[in-house]
Amino acid sequence: MTMPRRTKIALAVGGTVVAIPAIALVVLLNYDWNKARPWLNAKTSEAIERPFAIRGDLSLTWEKQPRAPQERSWRDWIPWPHLVARDVHLGNPTAMAGKDGVPADMASVDAVSFSLNPFALLHKTISIPELAFRSPSVYLRRTADGSNNWTFEKKEKKSKWELDLDRIVFSKGSIRFVDGIEHIDATAQVDTLDNDRKYGVGWKLSGNWNDSPIRGSGKTGAVLSLQDASVPFPIQADAKIGLVSVMAEGTLVNPVKLAGIDMNLKVSGASMARLYAITGLVLPETPPFSTHGRLVGELAKGNSRWTYDKFVGKVGSSDIGGKLAYQQKKPRGHLTGNVHSKLLQFADLGPLIGADSNEKKKERGVEAVQPSDKVLPVEKFRTERWTSIDADVSFKADRITRTAQLPISNLYTEFHLNDGVLKLTPLNFDFAGGSMASTVKLDGSGKQVKDAIAANLDVKARHVKIKELFPNVEQIKQATVGEINAEARLSATGNSVATLLAASNGELKATVSQGTISKMLLEQMGLNVGSIIVTKLVGDKPVQMNCLAGDFAVTNGVAQTRSFVVDTTDATLHINGAVSLADEKMDLTLKPDSKGLRIVSLRSPIYVRGSFKQPDVAIDKGVLAMRAGGAIALATLAAPVAAVIPLIHGGGGGVDCGKLLAQSTAKPSAPPPGKQLPASKRPTAEQVKGK
Repeated sequence: MTMPRRTKIALAVGGTVVAIPAIALVVLLNYDWNKARPWLNAKTSEAIERPFAIRGDLSLTWEKQPRAPQERSWRDWIPWPHLVARDVHLGNPTAMAGKDGVPADMASVDAVSFSLNPFALLHKTISIPELAFRSPSVYLRRTADGSNNWTFEKKEKKSKWELDLDRIVFSKGSIRFVDGIEHIDATAQVDTLDNDRKYGVGWKLSGNWNDSPIRGSGKTGAVLSLQDASVPFPIQADAKIGLVSVMAEGTLVNPVKLAGIDMNLKVSGASMARLYAITGLVLPETPPFSTHGRLVGELAKGNSRWTYDKFVGKVGSSDIGGKLAYQQKKPRGHLTGNVHSKLLQFADLGPLIGADSNEKKKERGVEAVQPSDKVLPVEKFRTERWTSIDADVSFKADRITRTAQLPISNLYTEFHLNDGVLKLTPLNFDFAGGSMASTVKLDGSGKQVKDAIAANLDVKARHVKIKELFPNVEQIKQATVGEINAEARLSATGNSVATLLAASNGELKATVSQGTISKMLLEQMGLNVGSIIVTKLVGDKPVQMNCLAGDFAVTNGVAQTRSFVVDTTDATLHINGAVSLADEKMDLTLKPDSKGLRIVSLRSPIYVRGSFKQPDVAIDKGVLAMRAGGAIALATLAAPVAAVIPLIHGGGGGVDCGKLLAQSTAKPSAPPPGKQLPASKRPTAEQVKGK
């Protein structure tokens, strides 16, 4: 039986339809795809606008894409070509390659495998859901202007072909990161991890960050999503950068743009100032510190934001906590926030002004510069960093302690740094039932004084209770004692505490009314010179003080007395002379004038001389010898009673405390930095000599 003609034609057509794809499939499976490398290299280079080359073998298999049943369509029944390419190279952008040591390749890999969406080719799109690398060598670069080599930006003039890459899978290899903004040059050696659900890749880090060495290790996810910003990329790190250690665990969101970071961060180091090399933030010198909190970063070109939230920790022996936020701006970034301390150890404030020992300086990474014979700190302020950032940060300490009890509480200050000018406005705290209120301005911009700080200090002490200064001294508890009031205004130029005080100008005034003074009290204050003087004058008994009034003029670091009087129930003490902050020396003469009739009264001047570190207190031996010699001469010529006549003092009437206090409460003034007080405000020669 012969087959109808129409049937033959239909079978022939059907066979052809079936045969064509079958033949095509056979051809595709047996085709030497290495012949397609030039075309693929050219089209990929055109799509990404940078060099791309497959230099090794290129093979092809066909694979169906895994999808959930409810997500499948007819297209999922068609297998996709799966290519394996060996010795693949991806170049850097043309504008970056070959400059500043940038290599030609952004990445090279022993083998790369990927599936290609055949339907996307119809729209001139090279669509790759997953790109897997074996033994990659990656070079990531960000220049000082913020441009990088890992972002494939679309140009106004679109290429005929586009690349659509979804995610990257890592295996053993190396990644080098060079950042011109943060000054980083670090390399991570990566390797896959077995049996780790969260982290698929481990890494070891080495390199430099702002000339500080980096060493560390950590883990990351094995799959890096480049398209879905909602897919987090897990990160765990433990690194040491110079004198700072960092531990972090969290996620990187939208990693292709480094757009977001959310992690728990622990930081510790020799001093907060060492964080400048890592963060670029200007922080003060401190004792060793450690903090932990949540770090959230939103990274955008020219407008990055970082928040270190709810952090707690230690600085020396003091606790700290709070929130800091940094925003990238032009011309400088801006740091804001608030820091709180429940208990602040007084000694932990020393490094802020360089007042710690040379041994401690070495530990926090600065040069040991303090001379053994100097008290005032000579460590220079790093003003060259002040113009790199603006800041508005508040600090509050509920209580401050030291080895010997110091009744300070409720310290509050605000740090305002703007274009190199640092202001502490206000700097206030409660002190012994009274208050201290001050403002400090340090202009380190170099605009007012080149290579130095132009400083202004205004400080006021009000109603400081002597009784509350020393609550453990029994004599003070039982006595009715008065208040201390003081005020000072100073200006100066210099680059350290020592040079600023050595060039200071201004006025200092202080008053005390109805107080009690004794050797024990002064020893409690740590005023050894004062305790020696009191012992020489009245022994070791408490003495009622009617008033103290001091008025000093400070010129080029020399504080000279205009008037300085201490009036007690037993004597009036006139103090004259000068204290040199530049030489750290003092030259004061104390002239006692006893009250009432005293059978034995030498009334010899007391000299306070020497350095701050080794002061010397002595009685005028010449006057003492004259009085003793007169007594001996009378003893040989007259009756024994006459021998005591030179030692009898009729007593003085004291001073007018009200007048003294009124004179010393006049508001002090200071000239502009680098200038002296006008001649009318400086002490006269008679005032200095005490005439």
